[in-house]
Amino acid sequence: MTPQLKNLVRDSFARVAPLADEAGALLYDRLFEMDPSLRGLFHSDIRDQGRKLMQMIAVAVNSLDNLEAIVPALHTLGRRHMAYGVTAQHLEIGGGALIWTLERVLGAAFTPDVRHAWASVYDVLITVMQEGSEVEPAFRDAEAA
Repeated sequence: MTPQLKNLVRDSFARVAPLADEAGALLYDRLFEMDPSLRGLFHSDIRDQGRKLMQMIAVAVNSLDNLEAIVPALHTLGRRHMAYGVTAQHLEIGGGALIWTLERVLGAAFTPDVRHAWASVYDVLITVMQEGSEVEPAFRDAEAA
């Protein structure tokens, strides 16, 4: 990931962060619009879930220069999502909902370069999450110890 991509993501997220609650709600509204069956995967308050998601995105954005530091958390997140029944297709839909949300929140500041930067970051994060969901059970036990 190039420094330019990281800066585009950081700068654009700085504009989104003050609207995090609104962005989280928009994202989940769009997610359920894209695939209504996903609503069944969520049993908690969706506004609270939106806040948690935006906090997680903030951690990822703030860790772009040291992604290795969040790999264990991303692996755990991937395993948890797999246990909930989340599939690769769901993650793809989630990426589409994220990009759509950023476009709505950022307006004209959501340039093609910003779109590309966010898509790149999302791909990296999702890849790491998926790697975590594929860790062998014996390794998981050793990892937890």
